[in-house]
Amino acid sequence: MERRRVSSGSPFEPQIGFSRAVRVGQRVLVSGTAPVWPDGSCDPDPANQARRCFAIILAALAELGGRPVDVVRTRTYLVARSDWEAIGRVHGEVFGAIRPASSMVVVTGLLDPRWRLEIEAEAILDDVADPSNDTGSGSAT
Repeated sequence: MERRRVSSGSPFEPQIGFSRAVRVGQRVLVSGTAPVWPDGSCDPDPANQARRCFAIILAALAELGGRPVDVVRTRTYLVARSDWEAIGRVHGEVFGAIRPASSMVVVTGLLDPRWRLEIEAEAILDDVADPSNDTGSGSAT
C-alpha cells in the first residue's frame, strides 16, 4: 500500500525523523502539532495556539486529499488544566458539527515551554476525497 507524507517545514521533522502527516490508503495520521508560526514565534494565548495548531493540521490534511469532515479523532495534550475551556471552544469552532472522538490529556510539559498544547488528528477519507482516485464517474459510498 502506498505511503504518502507531507512536511510542515518544522525543524524537528528531520531532526527527530517524522512527518507532519502520513497517508496510507484512506487513513491519514497527523503528528502532534505545536502552535508555531512560520517565523518561529508562538502566541502565548491558548486559544490562538489552538487555532494555529488546527490551521497546520488542516493544511496537512488537505495536502493529502482530506477535509475537516474526514477527521474521526483528535488528541489534545495541554500543560495547564485551566486552558481546557479556551482550547475546547476552538476545537468546537473547527469540529462542532463533525464531532470526532476526542481526548484532552494534561501533561507536565512539551518540547518548547512556550507551547501550551499540542494536537494530533486522525482522518479516514472516502475515495472522492483523494484526487488520485477520483475518476469523475461517481459519488462516495
